[in-house]
Amino acid sequence: MTSTLAPPPVTTDRTADARGAAAPRRRTRVLALPEARWAALALVLFLVALPLQLTGTPAWTWGPLYALTYAAGGWEPGRAGLQALRDKTLDVDLLMVVAALGAAAIGQVTDGALLIVIFATSGALEALATARTADSVRGLLDLAPALATRVAADGTEAAVAVAELRVGDTILVRPGERVGADGRVLHGASDVDQATITGEPLPVAKEKGDEVFAGTLNGTGALRVRVERDASDSVIARIVRMVEEASGTKAPTQLFIEKVEQRYSLGMVAATLAVFLVPLASGAALTGSLLRAMTFMIVASPCAVVLATMPPLLSAIANAGRHGVLVKSAVVMERLGEVDAVALDKTGTLTEGTPRVTDVRPLPGSGLDEAALLTLAAAAEHPSEHPLARAVVDAARERGLALPTAEHFGSTPGVGVWATEDGRRIAVGSPTRLLGGAGTEDGDCSTAGAADAAGAAGVAEVTDATDATVSLENGGRTAVLVTVDGTPVGVLGVADRLRPDAAVTVASLASLTGAAPLLVTGDNPRAAARLATEVGIEDVRAGLLPEHKVQAVRELEGAGRKVMVVGDGVNDAPALAAAHTGIAMGRAGSDLALETADAVIVRDELATVPAVVELSRRARRLVVQNLVIAGVFIAALVVWDLAGTLPLPLGVAGHEGSTVIVGLNGLRLLREAAWKRATR
Repeated sequence: MTSTLAPPPVTTDRTADARGAAAPRRRTRVLALPEARWAALALVLFLVALPLQLTGTPAWTWGPLYALTYAAGGWEPGRAGLQALRDKTLDVDLLMVVAALGAAAIGQVTDGALLIVIFATSGALEALATARTADSVRGLLDLAPALATRVAADGTEAAVAVAELRVGDTILVRPGERVGADGRVLHGASDVDQATITGEPLPVAKEKGDEVFAGTLNGTGALRVRVERDASDSVIARIVRMVEEASGTKAPTQLFIEKVEQRYSLGMVAATLAVFLVPLASGAALTGSLLRAMTFMIVASPCAVVLATMPPLLSAIANAGRHGVLVKSAVVMERLGEVDAVALDKTGTLTEGTPRVTDVRPLPGSGLDEAALLTLAAAAEHPSEHPLARAVVDAARERGLALPTAEHFGSTPGVGVWATEDGRRIAVGSPTRLLGGAGTEDGDCSTAGAADAAGAAGVAEVTDATDATVSLENGGRTAVLVTVDGTPVGVLGVADRLRPDAAVTVASLASLTGAAPLLVTGDNPRAAARLATEVGIEDVRAGLLPEHKVQAVRELEGAGRKVMVVGDGVNDAPALAAAHTGIAMGRAGSDLALETADAVIVRDELATVPAVVELSRRARRLVVQNLVIAGVFIAALVVWDLAGTLPLPLGVAGHEGSTVIVGLNGLRLLREAAWKRATR
């Protein structure tokens, strides 16, 4: 963590909005889905035909309407079923269409039409769940600007749509604008707020050669950026594609059901033929035998069983996505509920990155006490809106210190700030840069001018400043040097602020898994132990390299635990990949993070981690409920049809009713109340 001190890009409120605002929420209209339109058309046609038939109007008035109902609601599943049949797969959709046509063939036109309508409605509900999942993440694309300023070879500028930018183009990013494309800085220097991509709360100094990302917010400097990725391949676009692929994956439970479904469907067809042929051979009437067989095929079809798994998992993915948790697949959503051990990273995971002053250390011989040192630093920082500058000013105000008015304020990205107070030049910033020379009077930010200023410092002062800096950094703090007329007078210690919900999250995870989380970090043992004490973690593994984190995960898994690792998605990538489930904090801008993490906490809200685990468990419980509901309905209706006389309309209502119940039960997790219950 650097000790850069420079003005932030924009005002405090705007910066906060840029960091914390959720992506605009997009919602697919129900009728925008073709499945929903066909289902709605079939329903309208059925509702028009039914009263005409019941009131005794001629058949030519309602017959064509029923025929159109069959066509509207049945053509799509019928086509899908025929395509599956060509691949030597027996699809339940085709069986339902055949059953409906069979019912119509023996005069049960109304019952067949009802079957088609309810079956089409079930398909529309499943399509809606899938669409809601995609809606929750497409809003991320709105973070990137629609237009960018492209600079031609002759220096002329033109505003173009970001979709028209090509690799190699040069764009100009003015102060306060969002970067239009992923690329690398060619000219200029500025602080860039990357919270929309990496989750970092502190603006990052950017200069020639540094990488910038589409959707990030530029600071006070102008940048010329060479485009290195097309808009369709930007970090944000890749996140969107990654999560859209989640709806196309299948959970292990679903894969097992589909594997069994094939054998079940073949057995059901054989049983249907037996139900038809055996009574017919015994002298039963053709119409009665065919009617019983059609009813049997309808009620025995595993539609509700097939629909039992995916709607709850897809609904959970959609709900989590709306609340800033991008779960990559239904497999991951199902696996999250199996977690019984958690390993947490420290920096950027349990800490939020919001700095606060923890130490004020005047140097020997400076003649300053803590209050005087903090007053000088805050006076110089006061005009700045950089997060570190605000931390210094806030610390002074908390102590009730009166801040003098500083003049001739200036700053250099990546170095620090300087100002004049009572004839003295005060510089506050990076110890490495200031001791090496940066920030001079008269606004001279050149290396040569800075070196002259640094030369005013004696060896003793530099040694004392270096020792204080090393001491603070060894304690896990960021050191900020304060100089007066080029002479070091003190060092401030700044540390990440512990996330307000860190302790509660740790307690929630311990309650969910039955064991307290493990802290795995590359930080020094003292800093790790201090933070662990604050959040209630006892098992601390500090000073770990990435491979050591992997060893810790495998150690737990060797004991039979299913481990979830929560980290920043970059340094923790090996552990994220090795874990049963990996969750990356921040918007995971790197390719490595996107490839290794199973889920991404977009808004850096740590409390969503136990919430998504609980949501997964609720989804798994709904899957079990759905399977029980489907099994009970199928068993009861089959027994009724074989042991007695089950009317076809009642069989259709029972079968399709169970399918709708199962589908709606799964969609319960789309509701806001489901997330609120998961966060309790």
